Amino acid sequence: MDAKPGHAELRVRWDALLRALPAAVRDAHVADARVLHLPAQRPPWTDTGLAVAAGDDVTLLAEGRVVLSEALDLWGAPRLFLWGRFAPGGRVWNGTRDTTTQRADRAGRVELGIYQGEWASETGELATPPEAYAALGGGYDVALIRWRQGARAGLDALRAAVSDPLLDAEAARLAAPAPPPAGWSYLWFLGPAEIFRAARRDGRDAIALHAENDLGILRKPVDFALDADTALSWSWRVDALPADRAEDTLPTHDYLSVALEFENGLDLTWTWSAALPAGRHYACPLPHWNARETHWVVRSGRDGLGVWQDESRRVLADYAQAVAAPPPQRVVAVWLIAVSIFRHGTARAQISDIALRSGARTLSVL
Repeated sequence: MDAKPGHAELRVRWDALLRALPAAVRDAHVADARVLHLPAQRPPWTDTGLAVAAGDDVTLLAEGRVVLSEALDLWGAPRLFLWGRFAPGGRVWNGTRDTTTQRADRAGRVELGIYQGEWASETGELATPPEAYAALGGGYDVALIRWRQGARAGLDALRAAVSDPLLDAEAARLAAPAPPPAGWSYLWFLGPAEIFRAARRDGRDAIALHAENDLGILRKPVDFALDADTALSWSWRVDALPADRAEDTLPTHDYLSVALEFENGLDLTWTWSAALPAGRHYACPLPHWNARETHWVVRSGRDGLGVWQDESRRVLADYAQAVAAPPPQRVVAVWLIAVSIFRHGTARAQISDIALRSGARTLSVL
């Protein structure tokens, strides 16, 4: 595909890189490569023309911004909104950084799309109206490489012969994987991240959280029947809040929280707010989350940051006060949430000792 006007930098760099690359290195490692521009206004999916066989490694090196609102400084790098799939029939995937490598699980072609709103299925049907893309600006420039001998060997060979920061970035990412803590996984429709990592606190399991202009929801399946006595408890040491103002509007909705997912499809999250008072509760201001997620403020302001705090909440009592829906019967998952993409800040915290209790029943989650 031809580069679009004003979006030629990556293509120019890549063309120069290929000219400088010794033929022996290219022939040994690069099976196919191309650069394309993906405009933000184009709904998924775009056929890149890159054919793959099952087992092929494909590396994406991306630059650019998708702009939701210039006035509100709402934008996302490729890490947030660039997704792919191996078509036909493959599941959607995205990277944890602006570069990623994926192994094809089937023969087909690589398709790319910009995520905006929500997926309707794991194979990439769009829940968002296509018309919503018309309001977006910007886009991504993407170099795609299909390797002959695997991504690690290929990146090492290219970096020994030529220089580019995106090659260095992907080699560094592959050298330092950041899997989620054992028993936890990221919500598929938001994709994986590198926000949550296993940690230790006084000899016990904990989870460390670091989100810099990023978002992720970590989920652990559970099964716990609810009654009037059911309590959720946890400890956390919050070192940095991602927000500097009230989080109950779309352009300011950066937060961190502990949450429960119920069998009715709803979830209730308990947050530490930068400015909203403790006891305040509100429906999520994001359009695709508004009907299913409710936030409850348990702490407010900077007092207590950097110090371990113990929390305990009566689940159904909070639910009855905050959620306009019949009470759920069961907890089906515990979530840890970190969002810092709206004002592009940083969240840092550690969480431990998560448990559900009711009478003689105790379920230790972390």
